Amino acid sequence: MATILPENQTNQELNSYVHQFFREQKLGTLLNQSNVRKETGISPVFLVQFIFSLVLQKKNLYRTLESGREPAAPAKDAVYRLLNNATYNWRKFLLLLSRNVITQKLLPLVSENRERVLILDDSLYSRARSKSVEMLALVHDHTTGRYVRGFRMLTLGWSDGNTFMPLAFSLLSSEKQKNRFQEISSDIDKRTVGYKRRKEAVKKSTEALFDLLDDINPLQLCAQTLLFDSWFAFPKVIKRVVSEYPLCGSHSIGIGLSEGFSGGRTYLV
Repeated sequence: MATILPENQTNQELNSYVHQFFREQKLGTLLNQSNVRKETGISPVFLVQFIFSLVLQKKNLYRTLESGREPAAPAKDAVYRLLNNATYNWRKFLLLLSRNVITQKLLPLVSENRERVLILDDSLYSRARSKSVEMLALVHDHTTGRYVRGFRMLTLGWSDGNTFMPLAFSLLSSEKQKNRFQEISSDIDKRTVGYKRRKEAVKKSTEALFDLLDDINPLQLCAQTLLFDSWFAFPKVIKRVVSEYPLCGSHSIGIGLSEGFSGGRTYLV
């Protein structure tokens, strides 16, 4: 694959590592399985590798594309079409890649006596200066107790205590229409994955978490415990998780990481 960043020793080494990782994990196959494919034009693998390399270089995508200083960089329209295509299943791609890394690279190094857990948590994704972002809403910041413009990013990940691997995520808007500044774009095909993600964005976090759990297989990842904050720990949620999502080991589910009044203790059910 052609070099996509300026030619110097550091970038050459980085490109080599990125290319090796893409080849070992068969990212072209994973992209195809996630419906990320193009019949003509630049290959999705090249575009994803370009974006991936920019992240490792701590470079801004927009400024890199606008500057025109990278002669080998793809046209910005090609990159934005890739990122904005509503038919591409990026959540499935993330899950396939993370699952491969966990099962092939991490689990062989983890002792059977070491606890392996799934962690569900939400964090603020602030867009304080935005006005026209689709589904932009006033969301509650649990840290400051204030409402800010942006989204809540609900993330489900796997950890062995040393490494955290994201498996799936959902950008949540607000279930209350009065708190939303923008609605779903009328141009989105209702049959696409993108439309389903937008409908998911207006669900409560206690409902959206099951959409994330539905996409994974805890047994395949050898997860023994599910951890989440106390505001997810409603009896109805606990009952459904215990009955529908079996985990490895003797514990059906672990509920914890409760900050504040619980003192950070973990409760096993």
